Amino acid sequence: MKFLDQAPRFLFFTGKGGVGKTSLACATAIQLAASSQRVLLVSTDPASNVGQVFGIAIGNQITAITEVPGLSALEIDPQAAAKAYRDRIVGPVRGVLPDSIVKRIEEQLSGACTTEIAAFDEFTALLTDGALTQDFNHIVFDTAPTGHTIRMLQLPGAWSGFLEDGKGDASCLGPLAGLEKQRAQYQAAVDALADLQRTRMVLVARAQAATLNEAARTHGELAGIGLTQQYLVINGVFPASQVGNDLLAQAIFKREQAALAALPKALQALQALPTDQIALKGFNLFGLEALRQLLDAPAATESRHREERSDVATQEFMDGRAALAMTSSELTSNLTGHILSSLVDDIAVDGHGLVMLMGKGGVGKTTLAAAVAVELATRGFEVHLTTSDPAAHLSETLDGSLPHLSVSRIDPHEVTEAYRANVLAVKGAKLNAAGRAVLEEDLRSPCTEEIAVFQAFSRIIREAGKKFVVMDTAPTGHTLLLLDATGAYHRDIARQMGAKAHFTTPMMQLQDPRQTKVLIVTLAETTPVLEAANLQADLRRAGIEPWAWVINNSIAATRVTSPLLKVRANNELREIEAVTNHHASRCALVPLLKDEPIGVDRLKQLSSTPS
Repeated sequence: MKFLDQAPRFLFFTGKGGVGKTSLACATAIQLAASSQRVLLVSTDPASNVGQVFGIAIGNQITAITEVPGLSALEIDPQAAAKAYRDRIVGPVRGVLPDSIVKRIEEQLSGACTTEIAAFDEFTALLTDGALTQDFNHIVFDTAPTGHTIRMLQLPGAWSGFLEDGKGDASCLGPLAGLEKQRAQYQAAVDALADLQRTRMVLVARAQAATLNEAARTHGELAGIGLTQQYLVINGVFPASQVGNDLLAQAIFKREQAALAALPKALQALQALPTDQIALKGFNLFGLEALRQLLDAPAATESRHREERSDVATQEFMDGRAALAMTSSELTSNLTGHILSSLVDDIAVDGHGLVMLMGKGGVGKTTLAAAVAVELATRGFEVHLTTSDPAAHLSETLDGSLPHLSVSRIDPHEVTEAYRANVLAVKGAKLNAAGRAVLEEDLRSPCTEEIAVFQAFSRIIREAGKKFVVMDTAPTGHTLLLLDATGAYHRDIARQMGAKAHFTTPMMQLQDPRQTKVLIVTLAETTPVLEAANLQADLRRAGIEPWAWVINNSIAATRVTSPLLKVRANNELREIEAVTNHHASRCALVPLLKDEPIGVDRLKQLSSTPS
């Protein structure tokens, strides 16, 4: 693999959600450790599942992977990092300053901004603290989906510049009291990220236009902040040897080859961007044995092994279906007829409301959100389709228009600029030149984006009182941070208004099942289902009860003859059973289609295609 040639100290895996960053990062760490290197695998994703992949609890401390000599892992837990950060700042003044002042500092440190800064502190320490990482030859970073990662990588420069220019005096006063002490660490992080001898960025994509376009955008954004040492890995490419006469396999192969032939211009100069292709595997990329095989065998060897097992795989596939059908009538119902439009029937009863699609990156939230919105608009309802995902492109998915349907996007840059302009126009108008200059400095803080995005989110969901608002959310971790900001706002309003006051906050709307229906989207694969179950638990802790689950792109819900697809379909059955019998009160199964669901007509087909 080219991306492993003369591997530097720091390796970052980044890309659109669902392309296989975690699997590749884990497999890379295992392979480096196998060559007698000491390796630290770090997840910076707020919704990390590295521990699940290895089948052990890792958490916010360096933990040895005992089955892989030389390998340790760490999951940066934003909430644990934020607690430790607050303790470091508040602890020394507790009992020294009056309780009222201590309480005010704690309130300043209670928001999502502090959570981000605290996690960022831990990230930069891994790049700069020699004592912390001196025992490791390589540090492999499994990052959050692209938009969140780009922001994290931009933060060293953003915070360094902000502290250099002046910190302001409002929204981030508490957090910045700690940041001021970290100036040298942040500058060292900037230097480490830009050093070609120490840092390599691995862009991960699939052989799909959307993920390749995302990789091209990421390539440009990373180069723009000085991170030019980049490699491209195209993961899960369907092997030509496995196509045969299977119509679905033929369609997948043709679609992927067309995407590879039409690479975005930024990626076309492959000699300037070293590229690897990794073949699609029949097994779930879960557990050590699977991860050890991910980077090993070429497609030809894998094909030979599959052909030898094809008859066995076919029988296992049929036996698996039969066994599950006998033990779960609910599963049988889902496999034979529970389609997306059945969920829309129930959603449509109220005539308006908020529908939020949540889940792991890459499971198809954008496509399904568009399909739900199109189905509702086709029935004559007024629908606002929007997204809080910085990397989502609803207009590309819709590829057209429809009566009663409007489309928007919460663009972090746009809403932040609008928020700054509004604050300067309203609050700045009352200030003299010196006061206005201080305000402008404060508004340049990266924390301003948190406030602006939350306000935009709140404005949009208020529309759900009169029409349907269908929201495609960012991947799990980013969405949970947005909900954290929503919860912090609710607690602040509750404190100000008192117990007897009547008020409504965005969090209260999200918690009311009459106003909000949360659809958890997953794939019938081990990791996405585990992450979806964790998301459901997080939502329940926030008082939000998911309304339904949608299992997307299911091969088990189609008829296939390709040995590779048969094996993958058989692997799905256990996950479908787990969702329908243990996780979801209601569920829809959406089959993998031969034609990519882009455009209004195909989206209509998606919501009503029988399995």
